[in-house]
Amino acid sequence: MKLFAQIQIPLFSQISFLETLLFTKHLSIMLKSGITVLEALDILEKQTKSDAFRKILIAISSDIKNGQSLTIALGKHPKVFNSLYVSLIEVGEQSGKLDENLAFLALQLSKEHAFSQKIKGALAYPVIVLIAALIVGLGVGIFVLPKLISLFNGLDVQLPLSTQILLEVATVMQNYGIVIIIGVIILVILFRLLITTPKTKPFFDRVLLSIPLFGGIAQNSQLAILCRSLGIMILSGLPITQALEIESKVTTNCVYQGYIENLLVSVTKGQSLSNELDKSKYKMIPLIAAKMIAVGEETGKLDETLLYLADFFEEAVDDATKNITTTLEPIMLLVIGLFVAFIAFSIITPIYSLTGSIQK
Repeated sequence: MKLFAQIQIPLFSQISFLETLLFTKHLSIMLKSGITVLEALDILEKQTKSDAFRKILIAISSDIKNGQSLTIALGKHPKVFNSLYVSLIEVGEQSGKLDENLAFLALQLSKEHAFSQKIKGALAYPVIVLIAALIVGLGVGIFVLPKLISLFNGLDVQLPLSTQILLEVATVMQNYGIVIIIGVIILVILFRLLITTPKTKPFFDRVLLSIPLFGGIAQNSQLAILCRSLGIMILSGLPITQALEIESKVTTNCVYQGYIENLLVSVTKGQSLSNELDKSKYKMIPLIAAKMIAVGEETGKLDETLLYLADFFEEAVDDATKNITTTLEPIMLLVIGLFVAFIAFSIITPIYSLTGSIQK
């Protein structure tokens, strides 16, 4: 869903979003200062630390030396430069404003990168806590609880229910702990494959957008990226039909991809975006977006309106992630505290009962 797609190339090398962002920004600066495209690519080729990206830059330079345009050269690497990026470069070359388009692309990519970092930063703490709790829980289950079995079985006291439950868990972990861990890992891998399979992905995309709390964040994230991409393309001079066609190829969420395809059909037939969005089938697009798009179309400033909406939805995501972090933190601490208290109570109670009986 990004202007730059994360890519996979031979030897499992990965070109990061930040690296491609810097490529765009540096290329823009050098072209504005009067350096030719070939000279700029040569400089960037020597500066990059990624062997995979260096090979791509060499291939692009070779194509340009053979008389091809930058648009065609970039288009040969669709896993790195998607159709949205290539189209904006093409508009820049045709209008003679390649440096300006690159500068604008770099600016929007920077905003997208900052947006992504905000989400990751807001969700980092609860994710770290959950992972730490899982690791501690597995460690206790595999290494600590099995040792309690022989200890408590040798105690001549009536074990409380909590201790009996703990011993049952310990027995299961002792006998099947490794199998359970391997099974969980396999299930995670299978689930990951399932949600990316073309036949099942639409279902999981709809479920993702409907989950309480997190569904709202997913919706606003999709809308922010959608509005920014369309705004960039229209501002760069692409007609709305071409912009929608490109967006339908780069959008990864099946729900919004279907929306865009429907909008493309309607706009191609001469209808406006706002009239089409008024229909009830666009349930995942809020009313405020449809109304503002209508104003943008009436005033001839649809590009500015879309970019404003992108900022609006990004702020909504930022606020929601902060609120979720604030809400989840005490809940996670409470759950972890109850888990620790249960184990402590289950271990201490029979020992206390034993010492009490000895004193008598």
